[in-house]
Amino acid sequence: MSLINQWKELVENSATQEEYNEFWNDYIPKEQSNYEYLLNNSKEKIKGNIKELSEKFNMDSVTFLGFLDGINSSLTSELSLEEIEEETEIELNVDFEKLLYNMYDAKADWLYTLEDWKLVLDSETRNEIHKKFNESKIFVNSDKKIGRNDPCPCGSGKKYKNCCMNK
Repeated sequence: MSLINQWKELVENSATQEEYNEFWNDYIPKEQSNYEYLLNNSKEKIKGNIKELSEKFNMDSVTFLGFLDGINSSLTSELSLEEIEEETEIELNVDFEKLLYNMYDAKADWLYTLEDWKLVLDSETRNEIHKKFNESKIFVNSDKKIGRNDPCPCGSGKKYKNCCMNK
């Protein structure tokens, strides 16, 4: 069975709520530690095979692949997780702006509030990303009703009542 399928099975096979909570309570500190490392060593080229990298990040290979599943959309080039095995060589090139945005989107407050973000992105950039995220969640009703005296949406320059209103 592939590593990604082992990860999915591990995540989905909690028989009770207690097992589910225990699983995530064990995983989240490991995940946070990985992100702290990445933020503190943002200039470091992180590459190697899955087995080596999982040892470096104090995880087993399946759990490390779960971490990769979470960070994958924040990499400059996404990994094909279905093809990854323990001996697969990878390089983690993180787009930190995209990563911060994705953390907001995932509601991962234990990650986007890390003090270590100051080492990678200045406060203006972090605030701009947060603002962009908030704006993306605002619902705008595009079904604005056209008034009879508004310009016609067809672009004729006539009032709506004298153009397309009765067609």
